[in-house]
Amino acid sequence: MKSFDPFAIRLPDTAADSVFNHGSEFAALESHLQVLNERLTAIEHGSGSAHELADLRLQVARTLVNLERGVEAWPLARAAFDHFIEWDQFESAADACDVLFQSEQPGSVAALGQGIWLAVTCPIDPELTIELLNHVIDETPDDADGAAVAATTALFLADVRAEGHHRENLMFFSTQLLGTVARRHSQIETPEQLDHWMERLELKEPEKFLVRLRNVVDVLVQDDWWFDREALQRRLPY
Repeated sequence: MKSFDPFAIRLPDTAADSVFNHGSEFAALESHLQVLNERLTAIEHGSGSAHELADLRLQVARTLVNLERGVEAWPLARAAFDHFIEWDQFESAADACDVLFQSEQPGSVAALGQGIWLAVTCPIDPELTIELLNHVIDETPDDADGAAVAATTALFLADVRAEGHHRENLMFFSTQLLGTVARRHSQIETPEQLDHWMERLELKEPEKFLVRLRNVVDVLVQDDWWFDREALQRRLPY
């Protein structure tokens, strides 16, 4: 396995990045939304399949979120999520959870927890999984252990699920992410300090940090689960 230095590069502060040509971007999104809504209306009143309808609803919801219209996005993404769960399309369901979280509505935190549960439990695209875990890192206070658990899980899943250049890219990103979390959590600056920090927080053994991730998910979701987890696990092909 290629070795990465988690302190070689500091990740940029994306929250501080300015949006280039903001007005033009919004205009393009509005135009795209109009096209999607026309297609959505045609499917709703035509002979499109339920799968096509769910996919299109999610596309519309994602565009609405990008336009900062989360209230309108929520019911569309939620309906898409229910369809994907019913038909065992777990990657699409996790993707819907990502959109639901970014819609910034009262149930968004619960949506994030359920998306992470699906992403870790089901063999889906590790890039989407890491994106969901990254939301936990962004939303967690610097001194809380939840971000460390999320970053460690991201690195672990990049290692075991990705392949080829995709794996190398995700491993690099996740390693830098873990280094950033360690730095803000405990002022960790060297690989040696990182090793001791991971030992202290029990981040070296999957059977330990994945249990802690489950606790993080429980805090996010509380009692607002939208599906039966045990029934879903029985439907998985392994």
